[in-house]
Amino acid sequence: MLRIFVLATLLARMAHAQAAGGHAGDVVIDAQLDRLRAATKSFQNLDSAVAAGYPRDVADCLIHEHHGAMGYHHLNRSYLSPTLDLTRPQILLYEKRADGSYKLNGMEFIIPYRLYPRDSAAPVLLGQKLAHEDTLNIWYLHVWAWTNNADGVFANFNPAVSCGTAGKVYTPFSRDMLQGSSPR
Repeated sequence: MLRIFVLATLLARMAHAQAAGGHAGDVVIDAQLDRLRAATKSFQNLDSAVAAGYPRDVADCLIHEHHGAMGYHHLNRSYLSPTLDLTRPQILLYEKRADGSYKLNGMEFIIPYRLYPRDSAAPVLLGQKLAHEDTLNIWYLHVWAWTNNADGVFANFNPAVSCGTAGKVYTPFSRDMLQGSSPR
């Protein structure tokens, strides 16, 4: 009877993680997330990120009016490439605290369409297909490696992240919307 209870509890947790955009305890993905955290641990200090080529100052903190925020996107342009390297995220996602310090919450992996055409098969990282962002002409994937996200580790926004009063509302755009087809 105890085995059935433990198995039922485990299955319920896995289903909840998948429904929340998680990875349901996949050992390979957990190991990759650990590798990503190890590679970005020093960037919890913004000065370390700046020394690695990320900008110190970013103009906008992106929010969604219902789903939380992404935060400030610190882009290291030298990491833009047609391939992705788990240890070199193109964007670090920071939240500015009331005292002026920055908290690293996650990262965003991007590939510009000019380096990997939009009509190609979606690139994959951490078991996830990257999505389209047609306003910016990029493929992208958010990874909330440093702050828990009730919506899932790969969700676009994080309800635990705030921009305070400095947020800029994010409005996605997809070419599929213009053509009347469903998003991919």
